[in-house]
Amino acid sequence: MPEHYFSADPSVPFERERFTAELWGHDLVLDSGSGVFSRGHLDHATAVLFRELEPPVQGQFLDLGCGYGVIGLAIARAVPLASVIGVDVNERALLLANDNARAAGLDSRFVACTPEQVPGDQVFDEIWSNPPIRIGKEALRELLLTWLPRLSPAGRMVMVMGKNLGGDSMQRWLTDQGWPTQRLASSKGFRVLETRRGQQG
Repeated sequence: MPEHYFSADPSVPFERERFTAELWGHDLVLDSGSGVFSRGHLDHATAVLFRELEPPVQGQFLDLGCGYGVIGLAIARAVPLASVIGVDVNERALLLANDNARAAGLDSRFVACTPEQVPGDQVFDEIWSNPPIRIGKEALRELLLTWLPRLSPAGRMVMVMGKNLGGDSMQRWLTDQGWPTQRLASSKGFRVLETRRGQQG
């Protein structure tokens, strides 16, 4: 059975690959690795997210499906008052994300952990995500509906999805579920979506 980047414990040999990404005017040196999404480079979808959105101002942030931590660490670097939790099920991703945080001197404001390790009463001002599309539509919907209720009353989720991977249908579906979702940007076949609280139960 092939291993996927969303496997909890990939069995492929672990090799690190370092690269530098310029995000919101700051350079981040990142260790990526085999068995983790987007080894050795910033993926196109995440690049669109950074290019189309300005950094947030302050608050409590969740990097949902954090991988080796690029989104959450970029927020921690650009937003001095940010506190960021990254969540992932891939053990290698969590190891890399926390190592990257320490190397960047951001480990006091960024931590990566499994979903079960996030305190049950933790709420977030913003959730940022390049979500794991490959887990399948139903699993992705369940994932989003698990974390959206953790938003603060005035909070929002922003995420990037490929148009051909269901970005437009996800926008409609979330809105139908009582989570009003609008398109903030469209670039190179990707949608940047913003979701806020509505009349959901």
